[in-house]
Amino acid sequence: MSGRVLLSIPFRALPTLLAAIVVSFLLLRLIPGDAVDVMASQVALSNESDIAKWRHDLGLDRSIGEQLLDYIVNLARLDFGYSHIYNMPVASLIGERLPSTCLLAGTAFVVAIILGILAGVISGYAKGGALDQLTSAVLLLLYSVPAFWTGLLLIEVFAVWLNWLPLGGSQSLGLDLSGAARIGDRLRHLVLPAVTLALFYIAVDARLVRASMLEVQNQDYIRTAIAKGLDRHTIVWKHMLRNALLPLTAVAGNRIGAMLGGAVTIETVFNWPGMGRLAFEAVLKRDFTVLTAILVLSAFFVIAANIIVDLIQVWIDPRIEH
Repeated sequence: MSGRVLLSIPFRALPTLLAAIVVSFLLLRLIPGDAVDVMASQVALSNESDIAKWRHDLGLDRSIGEQLLDYIVNLARLDFGYSHIYNMPVASLIGERLPSTCLLAGTAFVVAIILGILAGVISGYAKGGALDQLTSAVLLLLYSVPAFWTGLLLIEVFAVWLNWLPLGGSQSLGLDLSGAARIGDRLRHLVLPAVTLALFYIAVDARLVRASMLEVQNQDYIRTAIAKGLDRHTIVWKHMLRNALLPLTAVAGNRIGAMLGGAVTIETVFNWPGMGRLAFEAVLKRDFTVLTAILVLSAFFVIAANIIVDLIQVWIDPRIEH
């Protein structure tokens, strides 16, 4: 890909990011109530003049246009604002939660891609056979079951009955662990939420790869490879799979936003201290400053992921550049 095209991609993404910021800000301001209402209820304050003074001090009595302009200017300085509910800068609050969500979503993403490709190839390779039918039935089940129900079921089986894995959280409390012991403890806590988040996308990826494999196997270059006497495994893994991955990479970028949204449920079920749970708490507490920052970061991640996916697709199939 030419350098001019690479340089133009971020600039073309800026209007999309700006639109996401504006829409997120305006939609959240249309929700009844604000942080002042929550703080007033916490201290049992009912005096209208005092509540109005709080709103004035926080700048909530200004027009939405003025608030939006100030927010965009501050955002350009990487200032996400201050949360009066949590009594700390939003950037610091997100900085505490973001690594946990990135770990959870990243692990689930990798697991879904790897297992989805394997299941799709196996199902496509054994088209019409018993293995294909069994795989398709399992994938349909994973696709249909809600994530929260799957999470509760996994907790019941692996944490309660078998006692193999912890119930929730991101680490064991009351233990002063370090080094390999600390990493192992974090991984044990990561298994259930990551698998729960990945199961739905494993089914999606597998069905997509299977359909692409069945479509690709009728192409002329596959018939030529078969006529040359190439090994069946070489044809499947080297020739068919590479072209079958194009549809999968196309939807991978959009998955980032969906996984961040799904993390709200998963992090709540497993008590995982990430941004999804923070967003849920921010909604309940009407902390729109925190919630807006989370939505803006989510939009940024989705846009960045789609840019990366575009570059990967060009690498897989250079014809796309033209």
